[in-house]
Amino acid sequence: MKTAEDFLSGQVLLIDKPLNWTSFQVVNKLRWEIRQAFNIKKIKVGHAGTLDPLATGLLVICTGKKTKEINTFQAQIKEYTGTFALGSTTPSYDLETEINAHFSTTHITKELIQETTKQFIGDIEQYPPVFSAIKKDGKRLYEFARAGETVEIKPRHVHISEFEITKIDDLHVDFRVVCSKGTYIRSLAHDFGKALNSGAHLSVLRRTKIGDFNVLNAQTIENFIKALKNQNI
Repeated sequence: MKTAEDFLSGQVLLIDKPLNWTSFQVVNKLRWEIRQAFNIKKIKVGHAGTLDPLATGLLVICTGKKTKEINTFQAQIKEYTGTFALGSTTPSYDLETEINAHFSTTHITKELIQETTKQFIGDIEQYPPVFSAIKKDGKRLYEFARAGETVEIKPRHVHISEFEITKIDDLHVDFRVVCSKGTYIRSLAHDFGKALNSGAHLSVLRRTKIGDFNVLNAQTIENFIKALKNQNI
């Protein structure tokens, strides 16, 4: 059974983030629950890598002195699974915003989809989505985007070590990607659509691994809180 001292000394918690929660909301919720359970006035809690609200999956949460290791965890390679929707794009490159353009898909074959993945394996350059939390001139990019302001975004160098198509169901393409820190899967979806001479956006995203941490070993927020309240953690 964990004690207040254990959490203050430092714990690494694997949480399976639910849909529509921000990573910040998960951190806030767990910090509040830990403080309540042990009557702690103050405790550091942070996460090792943001997941968008529309993404689910592995969040590595660090407490107490373990927060000093967050940068180390963030730097590790990550694995994602999800779905690209072909034939249309959105300003955010995912379902956060409405579809803004439609493209022909009549020329797209299963063979072309499989072949196109090869263009994205290795060191690549990608532009982060304008609807992202990256800061420019002291503001988040999504703040510029929501205000309708255009802003220059510099490309990033990222590395994709594995990119496989796991299922093709008409215009829905399931994938698995293993990539470096800083890779935007939304941008990958957008660029993949372009490479197909069409368009695409991300419709489903799940983070399955960060380094040696696997979502199969993660617990839901509800189960963590239940164990905390029952002092069975």
